[in-house]
Amino acid sequence: MTPHFTLAELTATSHRQFDNTPNEAETANLQRLAEFLEQVKTALDGKPIMVNSAFRSKQVNDSVGSKDTSQHRIGCAADLRVPGMTPDAVVRAVIDAGLPFDQIIREFDAWTHISVTNTPDGTPRRQALIIDKAGARPFA
Repeated sequence: MTPHFTLAELTATSHRQFDNTPNEAETANLQRLAEFLEQVKTALDGKPIMVNSAFRSKQVNDSVGSKDTSQHRIGCAADLRVPGMTPDAVVRAVIDAGLPFDQIIREFDAWTHISVTNTPDGTPRRQALIIDKAGARPFA
């Protein structure tokens, strides 16, 4: 897909009993996501980005307890970790770089969720949140 992000990486799942093959539209979204993740990598001074989860088929998404409205379902979101950086630092760096993210979420202070718009011509919401045991709130 891009120099640092492969389709295999963006569709990997530990729920191997389920098919996690994206359709044509989902693959096109994953291409946009991979291109955006390259921008994130640049904003993070080339640090490695480890994708925990990106595309999720309905079965995979259901098995992890996520909502059908999750952007992971359509290939527009990735959960990631950056070795040597806290999720807070990743969120701050992406915001400070002015990247056109749709959502960026520090989740449980363990990983960063980042997404592109659901359609190629969509306007990024630039919504920055924290989600943890206390609930959801704006990233400050």
